Amino acid sequence: MTTSQDDAAQLSGEHFERLSENLAKIEALSQRLIDAMSRRKGHNPGLDAPSPEVFAKAAQAYWSEAVHNPAKLIEQQIAYWGKSVTHYVEAQQALAKGRLQAPEDPGPSDRRFANPLWDSHPYFNFIKQQYLINADALRAAVESIEDMDEAEKRRIRHFAQQIADMMAPTNFLATNPDALEKAVATDGQSLVDGLENLVADLEANDGELVVRLADESAFELGRNIATAPGEVVYRNRMMELIQFEPTTDEVHETPIVLFPPWINKYYILDLKEENSLIRWIRDQGYTIFVVSWVNADENYADVGMEHYIEEGYLTAIREVKAITGVTQVNAIGYCIAGTTLAMTLSLMKQTGDKSIKSATFFTALTDFADQGEFTPFLQEDFVQALEQECADRGVLPSYVMARTFSYLRANDLVYTPAIRSYMMGETPPAFDLLYWNGDGSNLPAKMARQYLRGLCVENRFTTEGFDLMGHKLHVKDVNVPLISIACETDHIAAWRDCYRGVQMMGSRSKAFIVSESGHIAGIVNPPSKKKYGHYTNDDLKPAPAEWLEGADFHEGSWWPRWEAWLRKRSGKMVEARPPGDSAHPSLAPAPGTYVKVKAGT
Repeated sequence: MTTSQDDAAQLSGEHFERLSENLAKIEALSQRLIDAMSRRKGHNPGLDAPSPEVFAKAAQAYWSEAVHNPAKLIEQQIAYWGKSVTHYVEAQQALAKGRLQAPEDPGPSDRRFANPLWDSHPYFNFIKQQYLINADALRAAVESIEDMDEAEKRRIRHFAQQIADMMAPTNFLATNPDALEKAVATDGQSLVDGLENLVADLEANDGELVVRLADESAFELGRNIATAPGEVVYRNRMMELIQFEPTTDEVHETPIVLFPPWINKYYILDLKEENSLIRWIRDQGYTIFVVSWVNADENYADVGMEHYIEEGYLTAIREVKAITGVTQVNAIGYCIAGTTLAMTLSLMKQTGDKSIKSATFFTALTDFADQGEFTPFLQEDFVQALEQECADRGVLPSYVMARTFSYLRANDLVYTPAIRSYMMGETPPAFDLLYWNGDGSNLPAKMARQYLRGLCVENRFTTEGFDLMGHKLHVKDVNVPLISIACETDHIAAWRDCYRGVQMMGSRSKAFIVSESGHIAGIVNPPSKKKYGHYTNDDLKPAPAEWLEGADFHEGSWWPRWEAWLRKRSGKMVEARPPGDSAHPSLAPAPGTYVKVKAGT
């Protein structure tokens, strides 16, 4: 052998040795994996899939259609067979000619198949195209079902798509060129790192697989996220009330109290200085208080919506009035907290309490008549499983809700992060929004049941009324001046549904804004970014589609437009108020203590 051949052989031997060493590490990690899985507490199996009756109904409807219209079924099957056989023959012909290359037409583009090998390599291209043929056939079969309840059809459509997404070749090591290339290039180290990531995620969640979306070690609350200066000026078992320090010499007399959703942490509105709505509001000359909700555990099992209203909303408003010496506040409710703000306003009208001068709603639903993308999860079998989970644990665990939301965008929020973390061995990105997204809160069992049954399923707040605290609460009772901001592509609180709820409210002064983008980016949209615009239309009588058609589009953030609306309802300018008073000393610096409690701890 020549010297160069000797070097190559030695290098090849070293390469193989490193690969063998890494594969041995995988065996050791496998034991940790087994140990982590053995600690899995498990959850109600009804949360993993719909009742078998759903698929039985779909099969029955499909075969009924086949009996009454066999030509349609045969046509679909022949089309599928024809595409599959043609695809196979074309690949065989290419190989027979000795041309190890993909066809000239590589097939439709898809973000999952960004690696050039999906188009240029015959093996990967064949797998990709056959997968796309299979996925299209599955969708066509579902759409061909005609004699089926629309809600059931939407469920079958959703779960069929979940099956198609799960079976994508990118989700398997043997058919993912990115993962295979990196495994070879790193002598298998990427697989070791990926298994380390998988085991760490399982260990962190008691054996439940919750894919980390962000590098948690990159953030610390109060240091580089949630840094707006302020003080906790009141605390009870439900919430901490944070008053943020002023930055102007004078402030508007009427303070703001902001209620974030208790399914998430408040600092979505204070991620970084440049996109912090809390800082921006303060800088416009307002005294702002924010409620930071407790992260419930099993001791909160019997805490219901009435406790959130009494010990959260009404108590926070009372303490804000005491600290600032005013008789009214301006209130903001975000998402589920906006829903509950509307319920609180109904109660306050019935009790003669006029403490709220105006209300602002961020992506807040009050009319649940159209369940939208949540239809698959709000049918009786799933609701019963959720109720049983609540009964067993005393809470609805944060990861159950996070998983539900994630699977509405499975490729972006489940499979792609899992591929990068577990197959590629990459550390999740240091992205503040994704860090917040993974820092959810549990819901008390009673409150979760009330919300699911009374609002999401039975929609009582806009129909016969929601029985609570000795009153029958109704959306029509909301009669304070209000403004609602919804988001154009929001898949959690669709803007059309938010709009219908506002139409039902009894206020004589109402305004509605639709921001571009989705549930988070549409709200966290600072003017400095000059990114997303918004729509306005003063006429709130038309149906949603007509409202949008007649709306004016405005470049830039809706924040200044909302502030101009709020300014008219915020009174004269007074001397800036430092946090707290003699009766409300500082209990902790912002962001407080409740926000730091992780779900399950």
